[in-house]
Amino acid sequence: MNKKLKVGIIGCGGIATGKHLPSLSKLKTVELTAFCDVNISNAEQAAKKFGIEGARIFSDYNELLNETSIEVVHICTPNDSHADIAIAALKAGKHVNCEKPMAKTAADARRMYEASKISDKKLTISYQNRFRADSQYLNQACREGELGEIYFAKAHAIRRRAVPTWGVFLDEEKQGGGPLIDIGTHALDLTLWMMDNYKPKVVLGTAFHKLSKRENAANAWGPWDPNEFTVEDSAFGMIKMENGATIILESSWALNSLDEGEAKCTLAGTEGGADMKDGLRINGESRGKLFTNQIQTNVGGVAFYDGKEESDADLEMRLWIDSILYDTEPIVKPKQALVVSEILEAIYESSKTGKAVYFE
Repeated sequence: MNKKLKVGIIGCGGIATGKHLPSLSKLKTVELTAFCDVNISNAEQAAKKFGIEGARIFSDYNELLNETSIEVVHICTPNDSHADIAIAALKAGKHVNCEKPMAKTAADARRMYEASKISDKKLTISYQNRFRADSQYLNQACREGELGEIYFAKAHAIRRRAVPTWGVFLDEEKQGGGPLIDIGTHALDLTLWMMDNYKPKVVLGTAFHKLSKRENAANAWGPWDPNEFTVEDSAFGMIKMENGATIILESSWALNSLDEGEAKCTLAGTEGGADMKDGLRINGESRGKLFTNQIQTNVGGVAFYDGKEESDADLEMRLWIDSILYDTEPIVKPKQALVVSEILEAIYESSKTGKAVYFE
């Protein structure tokens, strides 16, 4: 196919220049034609490095959306702006790739989902951990029934001391939360995707503000300012699904625990189990004996892609663009991302009220 999609980027910060733009720029099926950022210098630098000759630069996303030649928009802005930009882009006739989480609130995520249903354009959320080789392998194993019915799972997003001290990560007004909505969202998305179960019944959760109040604390990115740390430092939830399956979700940026690991899950099914804690392991029973298989997924490039070397981000962007060119469903569907946002919000609500949150 010779067609090249014209792509615009809204938000030219670290996630755009570190993930979206490098991978999109490798594709022969796209042209990076427009760049927008409230800090115009960010847009100028991104355009200079990744854009085609004559790429347009904007500080107002509405002006970018008015460009009729732009067919695809990538939204790489703070969480509180996701919904308004995505809905405006869909209404303007653009396909939309929005960074995770879907939105700051579940209500905003639902607005995005409803807008996608009435649009003839595609919407996806950038949950890139689905595109890791171990995730791809495990999902195929789950779909083929290797684990049977998955009735218990853990979603892991634990950092001992790695609080992001830049940008708006610590700002509850902009982000909607801390590690739960930042990295817990990846672990939950992976877990639900493996289980192929998007029907929660009841959620019980707790969010803590314990270590965030400490001054001069040890941290991978330098000490944080306790006065600016307005989000939780850790959060935990138990999710019971309609069919009785149960998920334990754990997330932290700062926790006195050596059991670290993020964007990972543990699964227990009727025919076998799996975990990502120490590489990918699949366990089960055969001929009256227990077995544990260590799966090597880092050999020969990403699984299921003709043995070619391709990074997780490269695979994510290629499959997203292909879904537009060939009119197929994106890997991350908006309804799935909506359920993730609804569960995360239920954990926050449960923590504030001290009560379980029930889904209709």
